[in-house]
Parts: sequence; structure tokens; C-alpha cells
Amino acid sequence: MGVRDLDDYPWDAVVPYRERAAAHPDGLVDLSIGSPVDPTPAIVRDALAEATDAHAYPQTVGTPALREAIVEWYARRRGVPDLAPRNVLPTIGSKELVALLPTLLGLGEGDIVVHPRAAYPTYEVGARVANATPVAVDDPAEWPEGAKLIWINTPGNPDGRTWTVDELAAAVRRAREIGAVLASDECYAELGWDGPWASEPVPSVLDPRVTGGSRAGLLSVYSLSKQSNLAGYRAAFIAGCGRIVGELLTARKHLGLMPPAPVQHAMAVALRDDAHVEEQKARYRSRRDILRPAVEAAGFRIDRSEAGLYLWATEGRDAWESIGRLADLGILAGPGVFYGPHFPQHVRFSLTASDERIAAAAHRLAGASS
Repeated sequence: MGVRDLDDYPWDAVVPYRERAAAHPDGLVDLSIGSPVDPTPAIVRDALAEATDAHAYPQTVGTPALREAIVEWYARRRGVPDLAPRNVLPTIGSKELVALLPTLLGLGEGDIVVHPRAAYPTYEVGARVANATPVAVDDPAEWPEGAKLIWINTPGNPDGRTWTVDELAAAVRRAREIGAVLASDECYAELGWDGPWASEPVPSVLDPRVTGGSRAGLLSVYSLSKQSNLAGYRAAFIAGCGRIVGELLTARKHLGLMPPAPVQHAMAVALRDDAHVEEQKARYRSRRDILRPAVEAAGFRIDRSEAGLYLWATEGRDAWESIGRLADLGILAGPGVFYGPHFPQHVRFSLTASDERIAAAAHRLAGASS
């Protein structure tokens, strides 16, 4: 395994379906990739502009203002009141951190990296780049002895699975039993919809109710791409165990992995403003309320999807057949097989399309169900 053994980028296989969907008389509705389409908030753009005199190298560790903003954000929005600046570290988006974490932790041949069965593929890619062995397991009771790194994703991509406090606490206990680092990818945590998440914050692995009073071996990964429409800024961070964060900082200094100074300033401003986050969540809620019943009326069953930016759906047949049916309606979705081999009949619908395009998709799906 290793970099040379990576498969072709999977989204290349979708190109023929994209072309088929784009031929629709009313144009393509792209619900395949979760890339934000709404404007970056003015308060953040203004902050970026204010910091463009960036003549010196930025700090890998993050500016004091950014680290304090991250600490305050965890206390205010995630129920994690006791972090210090030494517990947090900015990253150049979350994908590079996910991909590099096994390498930065010193994992290699013979080491096991656990990830969810329905999973963002970069968990597996990161393990393979480090020559470690990726293993897909959901139930903590089945996490293998000897695992060195365990990824959980709450809320999940693609399936929207969200872990409760009790489930997270059980995961922490199991990870500690086997001596593994537990890394929780929480990038969709501000986007809860159903069940308790309609009114309660999605819990973090660093929540005191989860940790048992110790952050040892625990990491939380977060991104501003979705809640603040900053995908193009590559603005993310990691928090948790001070020892591990310190080791990551040292490695990242040597590798030159430092977010640009203007982005660090913009991140600090974004983290301290909750109003734009609530506005963006309302947009996604509205789109979800339109798209979900249309998908169900067209014959799909939606599984999980209680939080996050996606509808994880199946109509009980091969995913590529569903992708073809949708392409004939001018709609492009993501095939479930891109998120592991365990879900060959699922497709993923993203809420990251404009109001007009979401309405167009709903209209077409309604016509297909009649």
C-alpha cells in the first residue's frame, strides 16, 4: 500500500452521468458534492481583507486571537468549557488533517486504523498513505484489539448518523481499553435536524459528560467550510489531548503546514459570530424540508440523515441504476459505493444547491412519482 497504490479518483466515474443530467432541458441540478453555494458572510470577507498585509510567515500554532476564539467557540457552542490554547491547533482545511493524521501519529505497516462502514473515503486513504491497514467497523464493541487510531464521524457523511452522549462515552471507554487514539470528525455539528438534534446541540467527543474527566487520547476535528461557507478558505482546526496536539504541532512546523495569516484572522472573526451560522442553518433547513419529501415521494427510503448536509437514500436497487434514473431527470447524486462497499444500493443527495435548484429537483422528482 501507499501513495502509488491509491485508486483513481472515484468521482471520475460520475462524469458520464453528469453529462447525461446536463442534457436536461432545464439544466443540471447537482446534488452530488457537498460544496457550499451560498455567499461567504460579509463579516468574514471584510476580516480577510483587513488582514491582507501578510508579509511575515504565519504561525503554525495559530495566532493567539484564533486559538482563543477556538477555545471560546468550544465552550459556547459545543459544551466543552475547559480547553486551553495548548489544546487547539488550526489546520489547512479538515481533509488534509484527516488524510495526514495516521502519518503524523507515526503509524505504519501493521497498524490498524478503524473508520465507519459508511465513510468519507479519506479515512481509508489516510491509512493507506501511511501504509497502515484500514478496517471498517461501526460498533465499538467490535473495534479490534491493537487498533492505533479510530475515526468516528458525528454527524456522519454520508449517512448523517449522530452519536449520543452515552454512545460517545462508550466509544471513549472502548478506545482506551485497546489503547487507541479516538478522533471524532464533527464538521457538521451545527446542522442537527431530527430527534433530539432538532433542539439540542450535537455532542462532541470532548464533552465532559463523555470524557470521564480526561481528554487523554481524544481529538475533535472541525471545519468552517459548511457552517460559514468557507470551503475555499481551507479553514479548520483540531482540539483535544494536549500531548497529541503538541506532537502534531511539532510535526506540522517541520512540514510547513500553516494556514495563511489572513485566513487565521478571518477564522477568528467567523468563530465569534453566531448570527451568520444560524442564517445558514435556516437556509439548509428550508432546502431539506423541500427536498426530503420529494425524494421520498419518488420512491426512495431515507436512512438516518438526522443531521448534516445530506440525505442518505435507497430505492432498493443498484446505486448506479438509481444514479442513471436521476440523471434522466437532470439530477446528479452521489453513489453510495463511493462511501464504502457496504451500501451498494444507496445514493447521497446534498443540500448544497441553490434554493432555485433544490426547487427544480423537487419538481422533477414529483413528476417522476406521478
